Amino acid sequence: MITETGLQEEIERLAASGLRENCLARPLAKVAALTARINRLKKEKNAVVCAHVYQTPDIIYGVGDFIGDSYKLADDSRGTAAEIIIFCGVRFMGETAKILNPGRKVYVPSGNAGCSLSESITASDVRELKARHPGLPVVTYINTSAEVKAEADCIVTSANAEKILKKLYQKNEKLIFIPDRYMGANLAKELGKTPGREMILWQGACVVHEKFDAGGIAVYRRNYPGLAVLAHAECPSAIIDAVDFMGGTGDMLRYIEATNAAGYLLVTECGFGELARIRFPKKNFIAMCRLCPYMKSITLESILDALENPRAELEVTVPPEVASRARKSIEKMFELAA
Repeated sequence: MITETGLQEEIERLAASGLRENCLARPLAKVAALTARINRLKKEKNAVVCAHVYQTPDIIYGVGDFIGDSYKLADDSRGTAAEIIIFCGVRFMGETAKILNPGRKVYVPSGNAGCSLSESITASDVRELKARHPGLPVVTYINTSAEVKAEADCIVTSANAEKILKKLYQKNEKLIFIPDRYMGANLAKELGKTPGREMILWQGACVVHEKFDAGGIAVYRRNYPGLAVLAHAECPSAIIDAVDFMGGTGDMLRYIEATNAAGYLLVTECGFGELARIRFPKKNFIAMCRLCPYMKSITLESILDALENPRAELEVTVPPEVASRARKSIEKMFELAA
């Protein structure tokens, strides 16, 4: 049990991190009671928490040891000495952490933390694509299962895709990019490539980003002069054509930090807007957001449960043969992104 003094100290720590009552769904004292228990268990069990930027602020600032986008968390996880990794993200992210840390226990604290992109393609689909386009390198967005990664030549994230594709096109006239059709089309445009010709695409999409409407951006621009509009690369091309900056969440945070717009319209998952408001309290934000039901299935309670009652349905396992092949494509990403 946490003492009254310990609880007050945790409340003060959370407040100092930027957490405020108006960005939480419950009183700060109730959040602190949970985060204190989780952080105590982390020390006792030699565990760390990886928190994606789409998680809620109480998770990010309350218990997160590593915080970032898919690329940063993959990179951070391979450097940890912890015996247990609690991955607060979606299932494929936990698989990536397991592939990079085969000797450690990895848990995703929700059985509902799937991903529409990951579920849009299977390893069998990739093998059929390779049979139809023999010899082409297969570039796989990180939002895919371990089995799909095992069929790929290189993995990319939204943070490094353009850089890696430029390098691959130096040696290849054509390549296969899976599974996000919108990200692929956006990258093809940036690189001066034609989808279906130099870049073979799959028809997957993110359930969050595919629903944004470009017409809303024009309305916001009229009502808020000087607004800078940022969108995730998973958005449809009509959105990307209407914004000032396209990138991953890490890129977007760096753009915000380096600029001083009158305001920022953020076209991505709602959690990013919450994070931006806390990280940059003196800047103005409008979150043109949609909730990811998969990311938001993780709560402080489910994290505490995973630590107190680690069990098979929450543990991430990857068959050794699949993990070995997938690791090669992930390591290729780190090599080309360096």
